[in-house]
Order: sequence, then structure tokens, then C-alpha cells
Amino acid sequence: MFSLSFNNDKSNHRVRDASNNKDSPVSEPNRSFLNGDISLSFKIVIVPTSDTGSFQHSSMCSLKLFEDKSKSNRSNDESSEYTSIRSNNHGNSSTRAFLCLGLIFIAAVLAIGVLYLSFPNLDQEEKQHIKLPRDIEDAKSLGKVLSRYKELYYYQVLFGYFITYIFLQSFAIPGSIFLSILSGFLFPFPLALTLVCLCSATGASFCYLLSYLVGRALVNKYIPERVSEWSSHVEKHRQHLLNYIIFLRITPFLPNWFINITSPVINVPLFPFFVGTFLGVAPPSFVAIQAGTTLQQMSSSGDAVSWTSMIVLALFAILSLLPVFFKRTLQKKFD
Repeated sequence: MFSLSFNNDKSNHRVRDASNNKDSPVSEPNRSFLNGDISLSFKIVIVPTSDTGSFQHSSMCSLKLFEDKSKSNRSNDESSEYTSIRSNNHGNSSTRAFLCLGLIFIAAVLAIGVLYLSFPNLDQEEKQHIKLPRDIEDAKSLGKVLSRYKELYYYQVLFGYFITYIFLQSFAIPGSIFLSILSGFLFPFPLALTLVCLCSATGASFCYLLSYLVGRALVNKYIPERVSEWSSHVEKHRQHLLNYIIFLRITPFLPNWFINITSPVINVPLFPFFVGTFLGVAPPSFVAIQAGTTLQQMSSSGDAVSWTSMIVLALFAILSLLPVFFKRTLQKKFD
């Protein structure tokens, strides 16, 4: 009977013959195997047979065992390295997205600045009111200044209003409700309604494109749960996407900024997004513009909302879903 002793001393690996108490050196292949990184301290007892292949087979099985362990360790290391690289890439992607978004925003602010400088000369008292309205009082003051210059500089006022509204919508900046009210004070009702709907749809589409280009990483990083939830709702209404977007724009179930930035992430096409926004913002804009005709008598933006306006919005929301209801009814009848 032979006993083969393995330990971590690489210079002393011998085979002992138990019958005559003699040591024999381990063959070179076994030395190569013992030069691994794993510390070994155990004994293997081998009973020789007439078939010398038995010892070789046992050695191969042992080698296979340690090779599998080594492969498993390498696999774990590679998995950890891949996770680390993926995490770093995700962080770099978010940083690049923030940088691109910041540069686009700065360019848009500079464009607004150029527009402001091209405006007619204003008195010092009037200049302090040329700012984005944050409340109804700011809207009143801005309305007084713009109405005074509208007769002589009609197109400058109109273009300035158009660009400012799109700027707010593109970067999801609050304040567009006050501009909607202001349009009812400055322009005739048909023009005001068309202007607000066009600005809303155009600005929302720019926000959509910004999210598509640089915002996907940010959206998936900061609001993944809400995006996943809305994505499931969109899939249910994929065949009636236009009506669904109109319904969402009329109702307050989802904020407009959320719809704008998540739509490209969940693969809502741009065309139904634009058309649905243009048509969907019309009923709420109708209410805001109507309130704007009495801007100077308003004490807050809440004055634009009444029970009558709420009923009107509810009716429009129901009307937006009627085509879907009729289509499903006809399909069931023919099926």
C-alpha cells in the first residue's frame, strides 16, 4: 500500500511505500500540480492494481476537482469585475447626461437673454416686472407692462410670449399656468387658445426629445418604479394611445412634466404624443384663458377653477374616451 502526502512545502513531496518504509519522489507532473496557490495538507491512500491506469485516473479526478474550484473562483472574480465596470459606466452615463442637459439649458437661457435685450426700451419701474410670473400678482404686473407695449410692438410681445412659454415647458419649469391666464388678457380668445395649445405641444415635444437624448439614464436612475408602473398602463392602451394621452392631459392624474420626460423611455411615439398634447391641453387652457379675461380682478390662480370649469373638464375627459368605448363595442359585436 502506498500513501501519498501533500502539504504546502513545495520542495518536499514524496511517496511512502508502507511495506518497506521507503520514500520515493513524486513524479514531475505531480510537482507541477502541487505548485498551485491552494495550500494542501491531506493524505491519499492508493491501493495499486494490475491496471496502472487506476492511479492516473485518481490523479486526474483530483486535478479536475481543483480545476473546477479554480474556475469557480475566477468566475466570481470576473462577475465582480463586470458589476464594478457596469456600475462605473452607469455613473459616467448619468454624469454625461447632467452635463449635456446643463449645456442645453445654458444655451436656452442665453437665447432668452438675447430676446430680453432686443425688447423695446423700458422704464426702470417696468423692468422689474419683466420676469417669469410666480404668482397671480406677478402675472398682473407683467400683463400691465406687456399690454402697454402690445400696440406698438405687437409681434415682439407675441414672439416673446411664445419663446418664454416653450422654454418653461421644455425644461419642466413651473409657471406656464400663469402664462396661459396672461394670454387671455393680452390676445383675442381664438388666438390665445391656439397659441397656448401650440406652445404646450411644442415645449412638451422639446422636453420629450431632451429626455430621449440625455434623460433616459436619469429617469431610470431616479424614478424607476413610477416609470415601470406607467409603462404597464401604456401597454394596456397601446392601440388607443392618442386617446389615452388626450385623457391624461385633461385630467390631473399624472403631472405634465412626468408625462413629458417618461414618454420616450417607455417608447411612446412622438407624433401621437404631440397631437395628443395639442388636443388634450385645450380644455384646461380654455378655462385658464377665460379666467385671464378678468385677470386684474383675480386674487389667485385658484380663481380660474370653479365647479363649472371642473364639470366642463370632466365632460371633455369622458368625450376623449368615447371613441375607444365605441370601437371596443363594435369589435365585440363583430367578433
